[in-house]
Amino acid sequence: MSFEPAKFDPARALALAHETLEIEAAAVLGLKGRIGPEFAQAVQVMLACKGRVVVMGMGKSGHVGRKISATLASTGTPAMFVHPAEASHGDLGMVSPGDIVLAISNSGEVEELAVILPALKRLGVTLVAMTGRTASTLAKHADLVLNSAVDAEACPLNLAPTASTTAQMALGDALAVALLDARGFREEDFARSHPGGALGRKLLTHIEDVMRTGDAVPAVGLQASFTELMREMSNKGLGASAIVDDARRVRGIFTDGDLRRLIEKGVDLRASKAAEVMHPDPRTLHAGALAVEAVALMEQYRITSVLVVDDAGVLCGALNSNDLLRAKVI
Repeated sequence: MSFEPAKFDPARALALAHETLEIEAAAVLGLKGRIGPEFAQAVQVMLACKGRVVVMGMGKSGHVGRKISATLASTGTPAMFVHPAEASHGDLGMVSPGDIVLAISNSGEVEELAVILPALKRLGVTLVAMTGRTASTLAKHADLVLNSAVDAEACPLNLAPTASTTAQMALGDALAVALLDARGFREEDFARSHPGGALGRKLLTHIEDVMRTGDAVPAVGLQASFTELMREMSNKGLGASAIVDDARRVRGIFTDGDLRRLIEKGVDLRASKAAEVMHPDPRTLHAGALAVEAVALMEQYRITSVLVVDDAGVLCGALNSNDLLRAKVI
C-alpha cells in the first residue's frame, strides 16, 4: 500500500498536535462524569478476588490491556493478560473460577471477545467490561460496566483509536490507584515488585550488602603511631580509619578531613598516637540497617565515611559515599 505524500506544513502539524492533546485531555476529564458507583464496585470485587484479574482486549485495546495488567500486578493486584483470540484456542485454560475478567473494547462488539463470553459465564468468573458503548453486546453480558466513552477520537478521520485508548489507559490507572490505596500498599511493597529499579535499590539494599569487610576495613589500635595510621588509610583507600581497642570495639575515627584540619593548625603529627588525633565516639551504623540510612547520616553530618558495628560496638565493616554510588543507592 502506498500513499501520495502531501506537502509538509509545519504549522498544520503543530496545530494538529495541540488539537490532539486538547481532545485527549478532554476525553480523560470527561471520564469523571461517566464513572460512578460501579467503579467502586469494581474495585471492591477486585480487592476481594482470591484469584487474578485477567485482562483481555483486541488490537489497540489489547495493548492498553497489557499495560493495565502490568500496572495492577506491580501495585499489589495479581493480574495477567490473555489474548481473546488465543483464548478461543486453548488459552482460556489460564482463566479459573474465582478470577475476575476485565474485558476492554471501545465498541463492545469485538468478535473475538463475543465468542468467549459464554465460556467465561460457564466458568463463573466476574466479568467487568470497560467499553465506550454501554448498550453493546459486551456490556450486556458484563456484571459491571465501566464507561470509557469519548466524544471524539483525536484522529482527523475519527477512525484511529486515539482518545479512546487514552481514556482506557487512564481508567485502568484509576483502578490500580484505588486498589493499591485500599490494600494499604506501601513504598516497601512497591520496591519488592521493582527490585531492579531505583526505589527497589533504596528500600531493599542493606548496609551489609555494600559495606567493606575483613581486611578491606581500615583499623588501627589506640596506641598506633601516626605513621601506621596514615599507612592504613592509604592502603585501604576509604579516606578514613577506625581506631579500636584490643576487643576491636570502635573508640574513634580519623579521616582525611581531620588530617587537613590538623595540618592547618600547625600540629606536629610525627610523634602523635592514633588515640590523640582521633575523633572519639564516631557515629556508626549496624549492618542490618538500610543503605539509605547511611546516605541520610552522611548528608546530615556532612561526612563521607561510616563505620559499621555489631550490637557490642565491635567493628565489622565500613563504607563511604563511593560504595553507595557504585551500588546505585545514591
